Amino acid sequence: MSEAETNSVGRQRIVLVTGPSGAGRTTAIRTMEDLGFEAIDNLPLRLLPRLLEDPPLGRDLVLGLDVRNRDFSVNALIETLDSLRDAPGMETELLYLDCRSDVLLRRFSETRRRHPLAPAEGPEEGVQRELDLLVPIRARADILIDSSDLTPHDLRAEVERLITPESGARLAVSVNSFSYKRGLPRGMDMVLDCRFLKNPYWEQSLRALDGRSADVVAHIAGDPRFVPFFDKVLDLARMLLPAYMEEGKAHFAIGFGCTGGQHRSVAIAEKMSQALAEDGWQVSTRHRELERRQASAVAGASQQTANAGEGRQA
Repeated sequence: MSEAETNSVGRQRIVLVTGPSGAGRTTAIRTMEDLGFEAIDNLPLRLLPRLLEDPPLGRDLVLGLDVRNRDFSVNALIETLDSLRDAPGMETELLYLDCRSDVLLRRFSETRRRHPLAPAEGPEEGVQRELDLLVPIRARADILIDSSDLTPHDLRAEVERLITPESGARLAVSVNSFSYKRGLPRGMDMVLDCRFLKNPYWEQSLRALDGRSADVVAHIAGDPRFVPFFDKVLDLARMLLPAYMEEGKAHFAIGFGCTGGQHRSVAIAEKMSQALAEDGWQVSTRHRELERRQASAVAGASQQTANAGEGRQA
């Protein structure tokens, strides 16, 4: 049944969007508004039942909620979420925009805004208070997006991908690679350690390459443990994904980690993404460390250009 047909029989899709201040909630809401959602931001929770007393709007609804809401509280939001999920004719999802504390602090410092939970103090206190406050809500999220390393453009694309899946399945799969040196990515549902596999880093000709290179893949595949490891993980994913979709989960994130996040984890993430896409799942692939290196290279090139310009002016 299409979205239009669903609305025609009286079902109302509601997406609640929340998360710490500075994590990108406004960008997410505006993105969904562009996708055709009716958008309401900072609606007091006590007014929500009155809004939903009317017949379905005929299109999906996105509600932005954060600590600036007049009657915001963790318990009130959880009770509201539970009541909406139990209500007949409602299809309710919670989208949580997450972000690391150091990135939130940098964003507040750059904009010179006061934090809503620490208007008379430094943003450090407000950021930590809000993250602590929202822990129970984050745990209830149907869709979790960590915006720490995302540009506004990347965040918009991620919201579009997760909110409006192109396939008939409502479960979007994210396959990630990362380095254990920088810790686990947030929001992972399943994490696998690839550090036991043969490491291309010790081959001088492969060191500068990454796991998307055919030579690197061939080197890793030469480890006799590679094929049984990959096959078992793929079988596990094939068992879990339909089960989670039946339970109404909207997003499933798989993470593969290795020492540097450049070779083994990248190669296996790419191979897993390809296999799941061939199975018909909607799959996105993210390589955290490769993306960071690329962003650093772009920033360095921009700085060199700026320095060169200053030199010419001098």
